[in-house]
Amino acid sequence: MTVSFAELLDLAAEGFGGVAVSANDEFFASRGNLLKPGRGEFIAGKYTEYGKWMDGWETRRRRTPGFDWCIIKLGMAGVIRGVDVDTNHFIGNYPEYCSIEASSDEKSWVEILPKSLLQGGSRNLFPIVDEARFTHVRLNIYPDGGVARFRVHGEVRPDWKSLMQAQQPVDLAAAEHGGKVVACNDNFFGPKDNLIMPGRAIHMGDGWETRRKRRAGYDWIVVKLGAAGAINKIEVDTNHFKGNYPDMCSIDGAVLADDRLLPTDFFDRTDLGWEEILPRVKLEAHTRHFFEKELKAKKKYTHVRLNIYPDGGVSRLRIHGTPDVRA
Repeated sequence: MTVSFAELLDLAAEGFGGVAVSANDEFFASRGNLLKPGRGEFIAGKYTEYGKWMDGWETRRRRTPGFDWCIIKLGMAGVIRGVDVDTNHFIGNYPEYCSIEASSDEKSWVEILPKSLLQGGSRNLFPIVDEARFTHVRLNIYPDGGVARFRVHGEVRPDWKSLMQAQQPVDLAAAEHGGKVVACNDNFFGPKDNLIMPGRAIHMGDGWETRRKRRAGYDWIVVKLGAAGAINKIEVDTNHFKGNYPDMCSIDGAVLADDRLLPTDFFDRTDLGWEEILPRVKLEAHTRHFFEKELKAKKKYTHVRLNIYPDGGVSRLRIHGTPDVRA
């Protein structure tokens, strides 16, 4: 199954710690707007002392040769698979072209997207082909204008050397450590990727939630760990889920190779070798549940499957353990 790069994590997202660190010009609208959630809004008749209020990054009209630029520090370093230069609500004032450079040290820059034509009021999606790990990107716009949002979609590449030197258990499932939600049977109310996002959920919509089950069975979600590892503590957080949290949960682990990952097979295939890590346990509303003594298996796993009975919402899943990687 081919996954669109736009479905991958936004490495530059404000919620992940992404920061627009500098720009040569932000006369009409601040560079920080580029990384905010959503696509931006338009409020007719709203003006500032500088001109029309716009929900994005907008530079003044250029009267000299050159172009405008903005440097962004990624919240999560990684391999960039594609970018979204969104000119939503910028119709008569969007840049004609853009290009993108990337860096791993803020000193040397590599062009990952050559000068490319933009459309106004649109999501401009560009695939990127480069296997390097980057920490910063520079968005160049020609010659000037406004961009509502900028997304840098890719795959997280953690700094395992630093994590191992800390000599502390690591959340192997965390998005910032390369964890990925690879499959679930239902995410009707809450996107599956929310389960492994940084921090605690800010509201009920910031978790993973399934619809009400009207037949026998239970719901499940599978996370590929950022690195295989031995698991010594698990956290299941039902923060904000009060009348719709699962009654119970259990967790299984498996050692799977990438070429065997077929999302429709995670539940039914017996040859995948799922082993029970956490037996079925009761859950409570709006609570952080920690499990250590209850854990059964002690081997190293690459994937975990959270099963919830019969349905409901979980805001975060943390799989704390020791990664099996070379420092």
